[in-house]
Amino acid sequence: MKTVIKHSAIALSALLLTACSQHEVHASVQEHEHTASHHAKHWGYSADVGPSHWSTLNEKFHMCSEGTQQSPIDLVPTKDSALAPLKINYNVGSKSEINNGHTVQVNFKAGNTLNIDGTTFELKQFHFHTPSENHINGKSFPMEAHFVHASADGKLAVISVMFQEGARNPTLNMMLKNFPLTKHVDTPLEFSKDYLKVMLPNSLDYYEFMGSLTTPPCSEKVRWIVLKNPISASKEQIAAMHKEIGMNNNRPIQASNSRVIEE
Repeated sequence: MKTVIKHSAIALSALLLTACSQHEVHASVQEHEHTASHHAKHWGYSADVGPSHWSTLNEKFHMCSEGTQQSPIDLVPTKDSALAPLKINYNVGSKSEINNGHTVQVNFKAGNTLNIDGTTFELKQFHFHTPSENHINGKSFPMEAHFVHASADGKLAVISVMFQEGARNPTLNMMLKNFPLTKHVDTPLEFSKDYLKVMLPNSLDYYEFMGSLTTPPCSEKVRWIVLKNPISASKEQIAAMHKEIGMNNNRPIQASNSRVIEE
């Protein structure tokens, strides 16, 4: 599948280098919050700035209501495609973390890559949603991490990792040491590639579908890779992440609209 994002280079840079959301690129591919006009009401997750109102807050957010391939979704596989193994080459550690008002995000140095169908995507950041945004066969999870990648020509790919309650996660331990974070301020956070790799399950079996950013501007043609197997975090770690974020930051499930969901 070929996925081309029709953003200008300037718009993409703003999306990727501001913070998700903005997924997402919620980063540094920061979240897309900085694509909004300074004169528009800022988006959120509740009341009159919540997901059902996003498209009315800024004309740039029109895809949040008009799009036909929106994320997140409930993943119910529709096609057995014998997907090729993921080519993940994570060899560089982190540089900082930030609470950008919508999520907690970890930013990375250059050099971590994902290769799909001959296209190389670089990891920009990962961030968290509590509870999970995507569901798998109707099941929600207490937390979900999105690893946001961008290619040199503006394509986006997001790897989604689900969390279940269990053993403590060493990478989350590193992050939680800086909590509470000062909002909108980068806090130094340096951990090695080994801490990055334990944020992925041992088995990298996955589902794949075409979707969108899960936060404004809800741009489509984002390649989603949702790992089938969750990883563990303790109940206390998940609660600490939710407290730091300060709210449920999960966009409601969107219509699949007969999309192909491969496995």
